[in-house]
Amino acid sequence: MSNWNAALDLGGLDIDTAFPDAVFAQLRESFGRMNSSTSTATPLQHAFEKRAADVKAPKSDINALILDYLTMEGYPKAAAKFCKEANLQPQQPDPSIQTRQDIQHAIHSGNIETAISALNGLDPELLDTNPELHFSLLRLQLVELIRQCNGGDIAPALDFATKKLAPRAATNRDFLSDLEQTMALIIFPHDTLQPELASLLSSDLRRTTATKVNEAVLVRQNQRREAAIRQLVRMRAWAETSARSKKKDLPESIGLGLNADNMEYGESGHEPMITT
Repeated sequence: MSNWNAALDLGGLDIDTAFPDAVFAQLRESFGRMNSSTSTATPLQHAFEKRAADVKAPKSDINALILDYLTMEGYPKAAAKFCKEANLQPQQPDPSIQTRQDIQHAIHSGNIETAISALNGLDPELLDTNPELHFSLLRLQLVELIRQCNGGDIAPALDFATKKLAPRAATNRDFLSDLEQTMALIIFPHDTLQPELASLLSSDLRRTTATKVNEAVLVRQNQRREAAIRQLVRMRAWAETSARSKKKDLPESIGLGLNADNMEYGESGHEPMITT
């Protein structure tokens, strides 16, 4: 795994120490590499690559993208440090970012009850007006209960499912399907689960749920759902696809320039910036 991908692995970050230094270094290196590619150009450089290399991104724009990412993803200490270093004004009040970070951390750690309590404290109406998100959190809490009772007393998980999830599943077919799938974790040994069931016990479900919660909070605060750089990466991918479909003259492969190992887009098996 590259340094850049490691910096964005939210499930394993020490966000108070390693993350700020890692993300600053990787973003600056990435943008610097995109802005200085002419120095490593070969005589066979494609005309498109030369034109792209001639476009210089202003440092102020790069700094704004970095701060936007730290703010939207919920890293208050890193955002504050970067504001001081780059002489920028914070985009959101520090307590707002800190609360979102605390909620995400609780979800990533499997403390779903704590996350729900913090969400209700932040916005008492959020879960009431978003039944899908509420069910997702309760389902994840059930998964955590089943994980804890693996091979032991399943009564707490059954009681929670009966009281908290069954009433909601009774009126929603999608909820019922998700509940039935989750309850299967009680029946089968966790070391022999089919991939579809095993995925419920992986960190991906926590990560996906945390992302949904963060986006929902941002929407309720009249903020964008995600960092601008994610939108830019998708826009860039769309532009390349559109150009190739119209048979425009482009290099055979165009790297995103956002991977510390200089791998081309898709070569690592996933998108460097998109972690959802």
